[in-house]
Amino acid sequence: MTEYRVRVRRSAEAFPRTEELAHRIAELAAGTTEATITDAVRDMVINRVIDNAAVAMASLRRRPPAVARVQALRHPVSAGRAGATVFGGDVRVSPEWAAWANGTAVRELDFHDTYLAADYSHPGDNLPAILAVAQHTGRSGADVIRAAATAYQVQVALVTGICLHKHRIDHIAHLGPSVAAGLGTLLDLPVEVIREAVGQALHTTTATRQSRKGAISSWKAFAPAFAGRAGIEAIDRTMRGEGAPAPIYEGEDGVVARLLDGPRAEYTVNLPGPGESRDGILRTYTKEHSAEYQAQALIDLARRLNARLGDEGIARISDIVLHTSHHTHQVIGSGANDPQKYDPTASRETLDHSIPYIFTVALQDGAWHHEDSYRPERAARPDTVALWHRVTTLEDPEWTRRYHSEDPAEKAFGARVVITFDDGSTLVDEIAVADAHPLGARPFAREQYVAKFRTLAEGVLDKAAQDRFLLAAEHLADLDAAGMADLFPTVDPAHIADIDATLPKGIL
Repeated sequence: MTEYRVRVRRSAEAFPRTEELAHRIAELAAGTTEATITDAVRDMVINRVIDNAAVAMASLRRRPPAVARVQALRHPVSAGRAGATVFGGDVRVSPEWAAWANGTAVRELDFHDTYLAADYSHPGDNLPAILAVAQHTGRSGADVIRAAATAYQVQVALVTGICLHKHRIDHIAHLGPSVAAGLGTLLDLPVEVIREAVGQALHTTTATRQSRKGAISSWKAFAPAFAGRAGIEAIDRTMRGEGAPAPIYEGEDGVVARLLDGPRAEYTVNLPGPGESRDGILRTYTKEHSAEYQAQALIDLARRLNARLGDEGIARISDIVLHTSHHTHQVIGSGANDPQKYDPTASRETLDHSIPYIFTVALQDGAWHHEDSYRPERAARPDTVALWHRVTTLEDPEWTRRYHSEDPAEKAFGARVVITFDDGSTLVDEIAVADAHPLGARPFAREQYVAKFRTLAEGVLDKAAQDRFLLAAEHLADLDAAGMADLFPTVDPAHIADIDATLPKGIL
């Protein structure tokens, strides 16, 4: 790894383009070859392609993916071009709109992969744009693997080195550049072209974090898809010779100076050098449960406590305190000071960012379900509301330290729970990582990714369609351009026709 110091530069300062962070990212992208991809990385890219498709299949009948799908279908592919497939059918559209529709479907249930460090991310959000452009431009599965390795590597590096959340900038500001870099690798573009696309993508995807604060709306699902589409459009423009604001990170009015830590700021971003493996994806992890990642371990702990306490013990609880990291307390805990996190009429998007709600329901039910656990009638159950309002979080410096640890054996996203009963007695338990985490009780491997796909595709795809998709995905490295279509399983039109038909009309 090579350390790059990122600091603000005055406009009058001699600062070569080759020293800009955007240029360093572009060099990484242009230098991602088959030789820099290990077998473990290839396997993990395949796992995440399966994972994304799984959660997309489960979300097709939900309104945001349906809206994005209908919008995409209003943008047919240009004459003489291949186009890209929209999840849910076999219709091809312009690739940036396929990325929009598929990215929304992937993100809707908050159920795919994550990487947490100085900031947050869902690196699987890169894949819809990469797959759409690959299909449109006739690239192979091996090209997709290289591109995914680049995109994950860039996102992991940015999320590790640069905190956006502190300044209430949404984490898609790291996604636009990683998508552009991944597409640069996919298309074997020159460093200079990729650099300009990285700059454009960052410039157009910086937004406030209000999308994940207070009354969280359906835009949470659309936001990463917007970044994917922006990345595609940025690559298209720069391939045609257009430039970007520069230096986008380091400039006097750039992102660091005006949106982040200011003119005296300095960040360190670590990127692999020439010939080094692009293994950032191996530092990321997926979800067993459809909820914010920082809730994963606590769902598992709540399920364990349900078996220990039973209904009678749970009914005797007077309060619950979760001692956890700063990020968990501030983002999905009571430290956010969002009354919406305790509102039984809140949106699903708000509830999946409320650890008091999630812990309560998982504790009472001994389970977590991507639909049933969020139903309005489940949220409104009187005994749930009563207990939910007695769950709070507190920051514990040790959990915060472990959250940010660079040591994989120490890094943790859990909490210590202190439950007080009506007689004053207490129960204390804790969990460091989710069961599905690589260091957890039941780490996810290919078998679990396939099982997740089959579970979420049940009732959406027949067995033959599931088998076709899995065969293509598991042989991604050998897929030619024609075989890429099998990565977009075709759903019976009747499964989504009624949903699409009932949507309000828009402009497109």
